[in-house]
Amino acid sequence: MQKFSIAIHGGAGTLVKGLMTPEKEEAYKNALSEALELGYHILEQGGAALDAVEAAVRSLEDCPLFNAGRGAVFTAEGHHEMDASIMEGKHLKAGAVSLVTGIKNPISVARSVMEHTEHVFLAGEGAMQYAKSQGYKFLDASYFYDEFRYSQWQEIKGSDHFQLDHADKKDFKFGTVGAVACDQQGNVAAATSTGGMTNKKWGRVGDSPMIGAGNYANNKTCAVSCTGSGEYFIRGVVAYDVACLMEHKSMTLVDAAHEVIHQRVLSLGGDGGLIAVDNLGNVALPFNTEGMYRGYKLSTGKSEVLIYGADS
Repeated sequence: MQKFSIAIHGGAGTLVKGLMTPEKEEAYKNALSEALELGYHILEQGGAALDAVEAAVRSLEDCPLFNAGRGAVFTAEGHHEMDASIMEGKHLKAGAVSLVTGIKNPISVARSVMEHTEHVFLAGEGAMQYAKSQGYKFLDASYFYDEFRYSQWQEIKGSDHFQLDHADKKDFKFGTVGAVACDQQGNVAAATSTGGMTNKKWGRVGDSPMIGAGNYANNKTCAVSCTGSGEYFIRGVVAYDVACLMEHKSMTLVDAAHEVIHQRVLSLGGDGGLIAVDNLGNVALPFNTEGMYRGYKLSTGKSEVLIYGADS
């Protein structure tokens, strides 16, 4: 039987063991485990990788601990602008939305764009209009309000500073969420969702909704979801770079992912990590920061949920 697997992340960054309470660590691990099990159950039942990654990311979007969906950070104007993308590896179909507000699960709108339009990427008011036309409900801003996120914004409100969510030692609510999976048919898929950066201005968009930068899937090679300093991941076309090294240099998933995160991204001055799965169900979870919220589960029975430590 084809080996199947799923991996998820909740952001990479300055995760220092000992600065987080045991209760907080347990809360993060429980949230990661819940998302992981939701996605894995779909794969175990013979379901599609696309369904598995969407389910896992929706679960993480619903959790206020992560900077996506309900836990999205505040912009300079005091709003929440969310981005998401999804891609399947069989036909290379993809969908993405950016700068959307009031939507509980942006990842599902991204999938709708992929499946029900001839487009890939919708942004801003147009993306909102599309979501409304498809019957998506818009929630009041109070749903997305989080006291910690608000205080985080207050510290730099009115300044020209912005805060990369994954890079502040005082902040344990690290960033972008994502999932990658390989199903029993050998199809791969990837999904990524984020609330961006605190106090961001001018409609800034990071790598998360950009196909090839923060998200990519191709059955020939792998599926990738990224988290980190978005501008550098865009410049390095990081998600596609992993697949490209596999396809054109015949590198293994682990070697390609390691090369991109520990050599190419660092050479640009960026930091972060990624999760990836190849068409044989192998997984890689490299990061060049002090930690990354991550987890994976294989059809062989092996499963881990981790925060600190080395690459896996």
